[in-house]
Amino acid sequence: MVELPEHSDPRGLLTVVEGGKDVDFDIKRAYFIHHVPEKVTRGAHGHRRLRQLIVAMHGSFEVIVDDGFEKERFVLDHPSRGLYVVPMIWRDMVNFTPDAVGLWLVSEPYDESEYYRDYAEFLRDARASR
Repeated sequence: MVELPEHSDPRGLLTVVEGGKDVDFDIKRAYFIHHVPEKVTRGAHGHRRLRQLIVAMHGSFEVIVDDGFEKERFVLDHPSRGLYVVPMIWRDMVNFTPDAVGLWLVSEPYDESEYYRDYAEFLRDARASR
């Protein structure tokens, strides 16, 4: 988990994310997910090279990360905390509240060949890389 710098004054809060400072990569793409139907799982893939910071901008959701050996579950529920996900991690996003808005800041432009969509292929490569 990454604590993001938060600045407060009577007008409200401002949270900052700087590539190369708050995350160790240049941010080359950003996207957000919202209006996820109840009981829907997002993600269900891994990345070969991509690094990302995932932040719940509103509401909450959980991220299940899997390195091929162990799984861990993180609750994202505040915009000043993000989950930093490195390459070779399978991830599933679950339990979105109806008002959830998630923001993804990523290190690479979109490239379909960079994704693992098959869990068995991911497991084979993740376990071989150790």
